[in-house]
Amino acid sequence: MENKNVLIALLLMLAVWTGYTMFFVKPSPAPLQPEQTAVEKKSMKDNRTVGEERETKPEPALLPRTVSSIEPRDITVETDDFVAVFTNVGGRLKSLELKRYKKTLTKNSPLVSLVGHDLSTFGTIGRGDIPLGIDTLFKSSAPSEGLVLQGDEQQNLHFIAVLENGLVVEKSYNIKGRGYDFDLNVRITNQGNSDLRGAFSLMLVEPWSEDREVSRYSFVGPAVYEDGDLITYKVKDLEEGNIEHGKSVAWTAFEDKYFMTAIVPIGAKHDAIVIEKTGDIIKNIVESGSINLDAKQSASLKYLLYAGPRDLEILQQVNYDLDKAIDFGFFDMLARPLLSVLKFCYNNLVKNYGIAIILLTVFIKILFWPLTHKSYKSMRDMQKLQPEMQRLREKYKNDKERMNREIMELYRNNRVNPMGGCLPMFVQIPVFFALYKVLLGSIALRHEPFMFWIQDLSAKDPYYITPVIMGISMFIQQKMSPTTMDSQQAKIMLFMPIIFTFMFLNFPSGLVIYWLVNNILTIVQQWFINRGGLETAKAG
Repeated sequence: MENKNVLIALLLMLAVWTGYTMFFVKPSPAPLQPEQTAVEKKSMKDNRTVGEERETKPEPALLPRTVSSIEPRDITVETDDFVAVFTNVGGRLKSLELKRYKKTLTKNSPLVSLVGHDLSTFGTIGRGDIPLGIDTLFKSSAPSEGLVLQGDEQQNLHFIAVLENGLVVEKSYNIKGRGYDFDLNVRITNQGNSDLRGAFSLMLVEPWSEDREVSRYSFVGPAVYEDGDLITYKVKDLEEGNIEHGKSVAWTAFEDKYFMTAIVPIGAKHDAIVIEKTGDIIKNIVESGSINLDAKQSASLKYLLYAGPRDLEILQQVNYDLDKAIDFGFFDMLARPLLSVLKFCYNNLVKNYGIAIILLTVFIKILFWPLTHKSYKSMRDMQKLQPEMQRLREKYKNDKERMNREIMELYRNNRVNPMGGCLPMFVQIPVFFALYKVLLGSIALRHEPFMFWIQDLSAKDPYYITPVIMGISMFIQQKMSPTTMDSQQAKIMLFMPIIFTFMFLNFPSGLVIYWLVNNILTIVQQWFINRGGLETAKAG
C-alpha cells in the first residue's frame, strides 16, 4: 500500500502511451468478400422495387422523346461556402473547392478541393433496362454564366437525358446559398409501352495513393453509419475484397482528418452500400433495389450529398446523423461538451483558440481542484508515515499478515486513506483523454494562430519550444510531489519527463499548450499545498 505513488505514476504513463491505440484508433471490422463484383452481384437479384412514388402520364413538355445535338459543357455554381463545377457529361459534379479553407498557410495557397476534375464523384450509372452510363450526355437549361447563390437563396440545377430505349432520366440538384450539403433528386420515366426493369447506382469516388500521408491518430478512408454504429475501414482492408452493407446503412462517406464527402440515401430506397478499391480509386457505391417500371410510369430516388468540413456543429445542422462521423472514441460523451466549451470561449470571450485552450484548461483545473487537492494531501500524509511504516516492515518482516494489519491500523489511527491519492487522479483521466481527442482532431484549430512563432495550433511547434518547456514543467511538478518511492525508483521515474517530451514533439501545438498550462497550474496548486503543510508544521 505504501508504494501507491509508484503505481499511480506507472499507470498514468501506461495510460498515455496506450490510450491512443486503445481508445482513439478504432479497429476496422474484417471485410466481407462477396463472390462477385458489386455490379454483378446486385443486378436484379430479387423483385424488390424502388420508387413507391409512381407517376403516370408524364408531361410531354418535360420529357422529350429525343435530346439531340448536345455539346459537353460545364456549369459553375458559387455559394457563400464553395465553388463547384457541374458538367452535363453524366450530369454530375466535376469539381468542388471550399472557399473558407486553404491547403496551407501560405499567402497564395490554393483552396481545399474535395472533388477532382478527372473523377466521377457523385456519378451515376444504370443497369438492365436503364442503360445510363457515367458519361451519358444530359441537357441543362442552366445559364452559360452559371449560378451565384447567397445566404438563404436556393435554386435547382436540372439535367435531363433520353436513353437509347426512350427512357428519360432527370437529375435535379437543389443548391443553397449557404452550407455544404445539397439534395439530388432522380426521376426515371418509362415513356414506352413495354415494362422495363433495371437498377441504379450513385457513386462516391476518391483517389488513393500508397504514399498518402495518414496519421496514426486520425482516420482516413471509407466509412458507413449503420444501426447506430460508425464503421470505418482501412484502405488495406479493401484489397482483400469488396465490402458490402445492407439497406440499414444511414449514410456512407470518405473521410480524412478534417474533411469528408458523403451520400445519404433518403428513405428506404437503396438496397446496398458497396465499398471497393479498383486500382488507385476507392468507391462508395449506393445501389438501388430492382426498379420495375410499367409503361408510362416513373420512379423517384432522393439523396443528400455532402462535401465539406468535419465540423461537429455544421454536421449537426445537416442532420441525418452525419455528426456521428466525428468519433471521439471511448470518451465521446465527455469530448463533445468540452468542444462546445472551447468554441464558446472562442466565440464569446476571446477570438484566439490558443487563449481559449488556456481558459478551458483553467476551467477544468478549477473543477477538479478539490479532488487534486485531496489527492496530493493524501500522498503528503502517506509520506509522513513512511518512517513508521518502515519500522513495521522490519519488525514483522517474517509475518506478512501481521505486518499488513499493523500498517492498516497505522492508517486508521492517523486518518489516512491509502487510496486517497489514487482515486481522485483516475477520476480525471477520462477528461484528459477526451480533451486530447478534441485537440488532436478538431478542425476548429486548423490553421488557427496562437501568438509569436505558433501560427497553426493543429501543427507541431516548428521550433519545439513548448514541448521542451512542457518537459521542464513536468520535471518540476514531479520534484514537488510527495513520494514514497525509494531512491532507485525515484531515479527511474525521472525519465518520465524525457519520455513525455519526445512524445509531444510532433503533437499539435494546441495539445502541448493544454498539457503545459495544466502542469503549471498543478505546480501552483502543489506549492500552496506544500506551503500549507510547512505552516502547519511550524504552528505545531
